[in-house]
Amino acid sequence: MKLSSQKSGISRRSAMQSVVGMAGGVAAMTLPQFSYAAPLKTQEKAKVKITKLETFLVKPRWIFLKIHTDAGVVGLGEPLLEGRALTIQTAIKEIEPYLIGKDPRNVVHHWQAIYRHAFYRGGPILTSALSGIDQALWDIKGKLLNIPVYELFGGPTRDRVRVYGRASTPEQMKQRMSEGYTVIKTGVASEKPARAVENPKFIKYAAENFAALRAAAGDSIDIGIDFHGAISPQTAKVLIKELEPFQPMFIEEPCQAQNVDVMVDIAKSTHLPIATGERIFTKWGFREILEKGAASILQPDLCHAGGITEGRLIAGMAEAYYAVIAPHNPMGPISLASGLQLAASIPNFLVQEQVTLGEGYLKKPFKLESDGHVIIPTGPGLGIELDENLLSDKIGHDWKNPEVYDPRDGSVMDW
Repeated sequence: MKLSSQKSGISRRSAMQSVVGMAGGVAAMTLPQFSYAAPLKTQEKAKVKITKLETFLVKPRWIFLKIHTDAGVVGLGEPLLEGRALTIQTAIKEIEPYLIGKDPRNVVHHWQAIYRHAFYRGGPILTSALSGIDQALWDIKGKLLNIPVYELFGGPTRDRVRVYGRASTPEQMKQRMSEGYTVIKTGVASEKPARAVENPKFIKYAAENFAALRAAAGDSIDIGIDFHGAISPQTAKVLIKELEPFQPMFIEEPCQAQNVDVMVDIAKSTHLPIATGERIFTKWGFREILEKGAASILQPDLCHAGGITEGRLIAGMAEAYYAVIAPHNPMGPISLASGLQLAASIPNFLVQEQVTLGEGYLKKPFKLESDGHVIIPTGPGLGIELDENLLSDKIGHDWKNPEVYDPRDGSVMDW
């Protein structure tokens, strides 16, 4: 073989180079010429700019946000922090110069810029302001594309969302059930605010009240009980043991949410699910709760925790720990609409809190179905439209957080 190649004057290497050269020549003649550094031109999307941010107080204690664009599309958000409405309005006014002139469709980019450029990141004020802005930006993006927000996240994962009502007496329980609710949340019944260490009378009163609710509801209704962080760790364990025979759906905030190690101890002492999250902000706030197993039901508030953007990331973290999401929402219809979009786009959803389905606020209020669910909205963006006529007599409020004192000695108590 070697002798033959030498006689012909053609080596194997030169033959291969010749073939490669020919192939290269063909490619050069037939393949389109372009640079990876300069992508092929495609049809540019129409330019849209934010022109104005508008906030207004809405009874009973809410803030509604409108983000206006030069395309005529307006996004709705609810940047609420209870008892700090004027502070939130100021925070949004301070953020407004960054957003004016920007494309509203770059939602995650704006989230990062608003959060990280603050330098002193997070906290209830700035994160609540950011949450409402995030909701409104997603609303705009969905409207511009004429699809619901959950479609932008690969949804829907379900066609209806289970919601819960509230009751504190057997009569209220029966009323909620007649309305269609299959999940109810209640609080710890007490004659006086809970002290650090409580006596048997306090425990018995609270347990008997829950037992009466269970008797009125029967075994097919789920009943969660909210300790609201107002029960001390010393008392929480004792009360939970008394509640266990009646199988609450969850124990919410059995202690202050920042006291994660104590919550872990409480969670390990009972078979009942522990829920928390309404006073936790961003994915970073929920990380320790998940890592330590402090709760198996997370309740991020989309008006506080970072909006829809952050709610989905928290849900993804929770899924990795086999935890479920039950968004906190004692607020208005924009908050509810945001929660429904989240519920429709994640797999590990449990139940949605609400205090209004939008009657008196929305042109088309949500409707509670006979099975205790709300059908996911199909309209673009958040799928809602404010009824400006109905809202006209609800503008303005001066709501303040309750101030609770122990009648026995006048000391400050949690509410």
